[in-house]
Amino acid sequence: MPTPVEIVAEPVLTLQLLAWVVAGSLLGCCSGLVPGIHANNFAFLLAGAAPSIPAPPLFVGCAMLAAGVVHTFCNAVPAMALGVPDAEMAVTALPGHRMVLEGRGYEAVRLSALGSILAVIAAVPLAVPVTWAVTAVYPTLRAHLSVVLATVTVALIASEPTWRGRFGGVLSFALATGLGALTLDLATDAPLEAGGTLAPLFAGLFGAPVLIDAIRGSGIPRQESAGVRASRPFIGVTAAAGALAGAVVGYVPGITAAIAAVGVLALVPNGASDRGYIVATSGVDTSNTIFALFALVAIGQPRTGVVVAFERTAAPLELPILLAGVVLAGLIGFAVVIVVGDAYLEVVGRLTYWKVSVAVLVVLLALSYLFTGPVGIAIFAVATAIGLVPVRVRCRRVHLMGVLIGPLMLGL
Repeated sequence: MPTPVEIVAEPVLTLQLLAWVVAGSLLGCCSGLVPGIHANNFAFLLAGAAPSIPAPPLFVGCAMLAAGVVHTFCNAVPAMALGVPDAEMAVTALPGHRMVLEGRGYEAVRLSALGSILAVIAAVPLAVPVTWAVTAVYPTLRAHLSVVLATVTVALIASEPTWRGRFGGVLSFALATGLGALTLDLATDAPLEAGGTLAPLFAGLFGAPVLIDAIRGSGIPRQESAGVRASRPFIGVTAAAGALAGAVVGYVPGITAAIAAVGVLALVPNGASDRGYIVATSGVDTSNTIFALFALVAIGQPRTGVVVAFERTAAPLELPILLAGVVLAGLIGFAVVIVVGDAYLEVVGRLTYWKVSVAVLVVLLALSYLFTGPVGIAIFAVATAIGLVPVRVRCRRVHLMGVLIGPLMLGL
């Protein structure tokens, strides 16, 4: 006769845990809605404050994971509302911006939220079998990491539809690689210690160029209804594929959400669309937190800034509790994006757009200084110049991820 399983719950501890998850989720909302704050920098700030928080490490760890998850939901909103270029530049604009220019910004917000929450739902049951499979091949993968990253790089460049785009991809990748090799390991003297030079690198490569191009833009046009025009099967399949791709990001160094999303779109029918890109990227970005947590358990390697910061809290790896907190945070993030996203677009749309772009550029510059000191200003300036290259040569910005892939591939 099988032994009965007894489930024991302590109401006080459960309520405390819920409170910490909600608190972490609120922090993730704040960080995600502020342009220029990368999840890694935010996580390291939390890690620095964690030892002084009078609470059990498990609660602090749950709050930190919740903040990281909700950040991945909310950061899509400023990414769509800010940096919208002139309509004449729509061809080279980011997918979210193109939808905003078409008056479909509300739909883009919902697609991002759906991609993230569906990826969370898919990643939880997939995490154990995927982790088992990846753990089996991880020693081989790690031993041939340079070959894997080189293959990914060649595939990204080859996926450009024109020879001009491929040349632009090579140029962008080479410039970003050189920048990463020179700056990733630089020692910094900054007011806030928050993860090294990633803040000015990412703000310069991916944030500032979009805002500079948007200064001449006419702002956010009138947005239409919030109805989603993509089919449920398409959204579900794309989000699930994004969740699986999140496992690759969680286990393989140097592979980011944007790179994994390119692979997803190549495999999903009709995936090469603005709607597919938004769903896939959001799915990869959010599910990555779950798989990175399992990577920490399985191979002892934290693959994201959030999980690195979580590890520093010395929180016990109580996976059922941590996963429950992540799922709850995902539901909170979904609700916040749906409620806040439309209002965010409306408020930004009523402002003088060139002033908004300049103001956000100043914020990025200030954050670069706070996180990396005077050297961060120089890194930000050089990264911005390199970040302007892809649009000018008509290739995707994803090649700028050479800032991470290149040094790893070359063993630097």
